[in-house]
Amino acid sequence: MGNLVKLRVMGLTFSQTQAGSYALVLAEETGKRRIPIMIGAFEAQAIALHLEELKPPRPLTHDLFLSFSRAYGVELKEVLIAKLEEGIFYSELTFIRDNEAIKIDSRTSDAVALALRFKCPIYTTTEILDKAGIFLEDKEEEVKYADDEIPFEGETLESKSFLELEAELDMAIENEDYEAASKIRDEMKRRTDTEK
Repeated sequence: MGNLVKLRVMGLTFSQTQAGSYALVLAEETGKRRIPIMIGAFEAQAIALHLEELKPPRPLTHDLFLSFSRAYGVELKEVLIAKLEEGIFYSELTFIRDNEAIKIDSRTSDAVALALRFKCPIYTTTEILDKAGIFLEDKEEEVKYADDEIPFEGETLESKSFLELEAELDMAIENEDYEAASKIRDEMKRRTDTEK
């Protein structure tokens, strides 16, 4: 295995090629290469929730895993995207319990969702980065969901009052529509930022 490269999560974007899929974009911490990884909607939701700092009314699977692990004194030390075969990324989780390291295979989408919750580093090898990395010149803006608007009952988010947005946000979280909640929160944040 070659030298390890630390990655950070840039965010998510809708897949332009696969309906119902998302691209999870990881970036090398000290470079310009990005790794887009195709993931499903459920995994994208688990990652987006954490990135958007939205708390679901009930714990999702990755949150439950975090609580369970901590209850038994198990910490996720690091995630390694260790292998790339036929376009599929394979990851390895390194857990620590009583100073003993335990390695477990994982889907990369789950590995990243857990790394965000445990606040542990994500690594890959220089070989995988050379093979799958793409260069983005001077594009450091954060990748989020695509910027298309989600209409609510025929109205755009921009046409809603701040109080209406707050009500829509509460309703979206209650209905576990985290994609909509993310859009609403972004619009509220945009308005707050422009008022400063």
